[in-house]
Amino acid sequence: MDNPAIKDVVKEKYGQAALRVATGSSCCGVVPTTESNCDPITSNLYDSSQASQIPEQALQDSLGCGNPTALAKLNPGEVVLDLGSGGGIDVLLSARRVGPTGKAYGLDMTDEMLALANENKRKAGAENVEFLRGEIENIPLPGNSIDVIISNCVINLSAHKDRVLREAFRVLKPGGRLAVSDVVTRGETDPRIRQSVLLWVGCIAGALDEKDYRDKLQSAGFTQIEVEPTRIYRVDDAREFLSQQGLDVDVLAPQVDGKFLSAFIRAVKPTDAGNGSPCCGPSCCS
Repeated sequence: MDNPAIKDVVKEKYGQAALRVATGSSCCGVVPTTESNCDPITSNLYDSSQASQIPEQALQDSLGCGNPTALAKLNPGEVVLDLGSGGGIDVLLSARRVGPTGKAYGLDMTDEMLALANENKRKAGAENVEFLRGEIENIPLPGNSIDVIISNCVINLSAHKDRVLREAFRVLKPGGRLAVSDVVTRGETDPRIRQSVLLWVGCIAGALDEKDYRDKLQSAGFTQIEVEPTRIYRVDDAREFLSQQGLDVDVLAPQVDGKFLSAFIRAVKPTDAGNGSPCCGPSCCS
């Protein structure tokens, strides 16, 4: 798809997902599943202690593939930004961890999701939360203003991942951290199979190979890059969906099993970036 088409599809899918949640008909993910079997990608991401901290509706609104708030180290007084914040669950959890002296921003381009997030904010009584309308390729915040960037299965949706990572680098303070959950791939896969599986996990624009993800982060200027698998998807997870696409799952199993995974991705903006000192990546010096 061309880039405008990708953006339109993403907005439509997530707008529809927000409306399903608002009417009580959502299961637990963007991709429709049977009523009795929630999407294995989006389910069971938050433990009971986290679930008790936020409105139940916010938990049901989760459409992510991981739990960046459980793995990102957040300190009182810090400023956090969630790229593609959806219904706001990760923003609300982050806001509690940074406390009243900190702040948590959520950025989303979908009006329906922003309405859902602001309603969840109201229910939670969160005063240190602000939801912004905009695109993750053009973050509407000044440079060097954010301590921690989180994101939950959103960067893979962008057709301009290099631009997203450069923008993340720009708004982070020197020494700031990127801590995102995302879907990545591992090794070569037949393009037709790759497209079908990525459709299953909701990645319209396509997930990056884990090596490519590292390379793009490094090119944006980040250091201390880590890619840690958190969920590895097996062929049986996607069997029903792939069969509905007319594909012979047993024949395709070697090209699917273990090659698609959710991962926690960490990176750091160097402390000397943005202060006139040489940086470690070509894009941050351009």
